[in-house]
Amino acid sequence: MHRLFVSDLHLSDDTPDIEAAFAALLKHETPLDSLVMLGDVFEAWVGDDDDSPLADRIRLALRALADSGTEILFARGNRDFMLGEQFARDVGGTLLPDQSVLDVAGQPTLVLHGDILCTDDVDYQQFRRLVHSSEWQTEMMAKSLDERRDLAQQLRSMSIDAASNKAEDIMDVNQDAVCSAMRDAGVAVMVHGHTHRPDRHQCDTGERIVLGDWTAQAGWLLREQGSELNLERFTIG
Repeated sequence: MHRLFVSDLHLSDDTPDIEAAFAALLKHETPLDSLVMLGDVFEAWVGDDDDSPLADRIRLALRALADSGTEILFARGNRDFMLGEQFARDVGGTLLPDQSVLDVAGQPTLVLHGDILCTDDVDYQQFRRLVHSSEWQTEMMAKSLDERRDLAQQLRSMSIDAASNKAEDIMDVNQDAVCSAMRDAGVAVMVHGHTHRPDRHQCDTGERIVLGDWTAQAGWLLREQGSELNLERFTIG
């Protein structure tokens, strides 16, 4: 098995270098059995009917990858929580639930975006429950694309303001939440993104591997090749 895990690319019209690096990764990492994207691939996603040039380019790139025989799995993040089944059909991929157990390097492994583990951030968890609710998303999709884009920008500005007033540890994962999730899933390995703190941690329940975010300078991925798992940083630009 040759599989790559990525997260937190935060693709937007303002990140052409990151988009180019992602396209290059898809082109050069062949043959690739599986690509797992664990959320925040997009800086914002306003619905699967998004007709922006960026959305179309990413759909085409992923569809070409799927047509070449690569399995594509993706989870929603806190920026692209509106990704849905239509996007999965468009790219020939599969939308994962918030938490999934996959066989990774021969071990059952819990994979997720990671925001659900940040339980010390009570305000965010309340917001997350709201925007993941079917009622809120139905109301959102009833709006025009332009209205949704304006709202996404407002939510982003509010998020930046809120984060600036929070202690760093509040926005990191809660260790009790990590251990509980791993025990509930019956696994000794977890892979997630979200926190932008790439590392490999040993904890009471096993190993927690954190993917890094992509910037104009560097990107991160976790490479599964046979029984090996390697967290890799690579230069962009």
